[in-house]
Amino acid sequence: MNAIISASELASALAGENPPVVLDVRWQLSVAKAAGEPSFDGRAAYASGHVPGAVYVDLDRELAGASGAGGRHPLPDLADFGAAMRRAGVSAARPVVAYDGGQGWAAARAWWLLRWTGHPDVRVLDGGLTAWQGELSVDVPVRTEGDFEPRPGAGLLDADAAAALARSGVLFDARAGERYRGEVEPIDRVGGHIPGAVSAPTTDNVGPDGRFLPAEDLRDRFRSLGASDGREVGVYCGSGVSGAHEVLALAVAGIPAALYVGSWSEWSSDPSRPVAVGPDPR
Repeated sequence: MNAIISASELASALAGENPPVVLDVRWQLSVAKAAGEPSFDGRAAYASGHVPGAVYVDLDRELAGASGAGGRHPLPDLADFGAAMRRAGVSAARPVVAYDGGQGWAAARAWWLLRWTGHPDVRVLDGGLTAWQGELSVDVPVRTEGDFEPRPGAGLLDADAAAALARSGVLFDARAGERYRGEVEPIDRVGGHIPGAVSAPTTDNVGPDGRFLPAEDLRDRFRSLGASDGREVGVYCGSGVSGAHEVLALAVAGIPAALYVGSWSEWSSDPSRPVAVGPDPR
């Protein structure tokens, strides 16, 4: 099953006999609070207009646990996550489509969590809300409670497993290259990367319109970075959000990958963990 869906395909699905549950996961990584500026308000964005029938999902509160030793966006409590998805109308037998404002990171986080916890049919709107050509709605739909029960599977890395994978397979760092190299670090304690990790900025997975590159192009990109046949692949980023987008890009390319959810925000918080800097993985 394709992990992404076009706007025209979503419009057709919504008019079909078994329309998908649509999740609006608009969110932005923001350092505005440090400057005393208001942070992005996804709920307000949803209220101003959304895909008809879509339900708002709060990434910080429903797709992540409290920030702390496990990173800025650790895994949510599974019982709380399941309850949030059921409130949104998510059921095992009904397709789900997630979208955000166009960057794709937040929608990918919802996609990854639902797939990791066993939902069989989840896709991301390619290009996000900016790709949607239909009318927007300000109505908040009344959803029938869903029946989704999260059952975690494979595809999750912790810090030790990520470090081991950087040695035995390929571990992609989805952050911007300058953060990987340790030239700048606007958020976390220290800049740099996990020793052995390969720089693979997630921004290079999409075109100027925010839509994913063709699957063949993505496959060529990841293979050129070391994701050859038979090698185990993992991804991390700053806090497990843009990394989910890279896992999604890998899925589009037909390459399975695991996600280190704690990512650099967890790794770098422990001074005993090694840090590599510069363009060389090690």
